[in-house]
Amino acid sequence: MKNKKTIFQHWGTVPYKTAWERQELLFQEVIAQKIAIRNQQPPNPTLHTSNYLIFCQHPHVYTLGKSGDIKNLLLSETELAQKNIDYFPINRGGDITYHGFGQLVGYPIFDLDNFFTDIGKYLRGIEEAIILTLAEYNINAGRIEKLTGVWLDHEKQEQPRKIAAIGVRASRWVTMHGFALNVNTDLSYFDNIVPCGISDKAVTSVAKELGKEIDMKELEDILLQKMIQLFELEITH
Repeated sequence: MKNKKTIFQHWGTVPYKTAWERQELLFQEVIAQKIAIRNQQPPNPTLHTSNYLIFCQHPHVYTLGKSGDIKNLLLSETELAQKNIDYFPINRGGDITYHGFGQLVGYPIFDLDNFFTDIGKYLRGIEEAIILTLAEYNINAGRIEKLTGVWLDHEKQEQPRKIAAIGVRASRWVTMHGFALNVNTDLSYFDNIVPCGISDKAVTSVAKELGKEIDMKELEDILLQKMIQLFELEITH
């Protein structure tokens, strides 16, 4: 039985390690629900798995995906400590990225059996929610072929720049990790890495493109509505 009811939680500003552990608990909870439902004899069509959508921000941290290259981190352990930046190799796809204040991080923990069992379609759906959100600010964003994430100058690619990164993990069609949208982000922290392992393209933020600080709550509300529309979510808090 498909269940599009989704528990929305806003965790505020939370250390990356704490958020990762909390995500993992929810992720394992949904997988355990799924196994229990499948083992139910006789089958009970009224049982369903949960879905979660989390928004938060993190203090300064670099995370390296399982297919990433540590050489794309340009700082030593000593330099990381001096700059008070955390670093974690983690179990999502993708390469290295930065999370920090002024960046909206979203973690959908969805059982895709409740939606559609297609990781590519899932990634495009997240991208589309961000693209439509940016359009509300008159920012023309889109995709670049073979590069996950959301980009500006994606058509002519004269000065392509990434505004949102996406990296996910999935097991038994249950997802974790998610997206990071640069809103009021201090972009200088990207100078210490080769973002997503891509050396020939820049990084930007909503604030940089518009030349002013953005109301984070307003943008979060818009993006939540776009996620609701695209994934047909029934949100509970």
